[in-house]
Amino acid sequence: MNQTTEKKQKVAIIEDHHAIRDGMAFLINNDPSFTALPFSKAEDALIAFEQDPPEIVLMDINLPGIDGIETTKIIRQKYPKAQIMMCTVYEDDDKIFRALSAGANGYILKRAAGDSLLESLKQLQQGGAPMSSAIAKKVVSFFQNRNQVAPENDLLTPRENEILDLLAKGYRNKEIAEKLSLSANTIRTHVYHIYDKLHVQSRVEALNKTGRTGKGF
Repeated sequence: MNQTTEKKQKVAIIEDHHAIRDGMAFLINNDPSFTALPFSKAEDALIAFEQDPPEIVLMDINLPGIDGIETTKIIRQKYPKAQIMMCTVYEDDDKIFRALSAGANGYILKRAAGDSLLESLKQLQQGGAPMSSAIAKKVVSFFQNRNQVAPENDLLTPRENEILDLLAKGYRNKEIAEKLSLSANTIRTHVYHIYDKLHVQSRVEALNKTGRTGKGF
């Protein structure tokens, strides 16, 4: 008997689409380094992890019940050594940064996962942070833009920056007024001062100039 055989790492797949889940499990189980533990719901996976936690978790975002980002937070808290990689169709900035902030170690797109799935898993094993090229570009772009425009935020008061943060999240003037317990006229005045200080003519320009990502207006 070969005593040097390495123990396979357990890869939990949390994916509600059965064909995708089965396809991933097939690839993983055919690699000598891994064994797949497929789950259709986060709730089922979390119960199973209490008895047998995996080394790696492949996580969809849009799941029935607890979504993938919230599940990532739970796993990161309970199993800090687990490597979590998002595998999803979503490539918008909000979900990318929410997932990474929740504790994801990597983020790959399903459309690119087939050929690179095993390679990405091995990167995780080695302490890497695998990302699809489209996601990596967005991350790099975000930080480049943030560094370029950060000084503009210093022109604004804390209240003006707070209002811009809410604008970037998609809130309208009336909603911001209600959230901050101010009048709509007061919010409009703050927005006017923001435009004046930044030398812009629209909310989109203000958000872009201060490095905030908004939903568009």
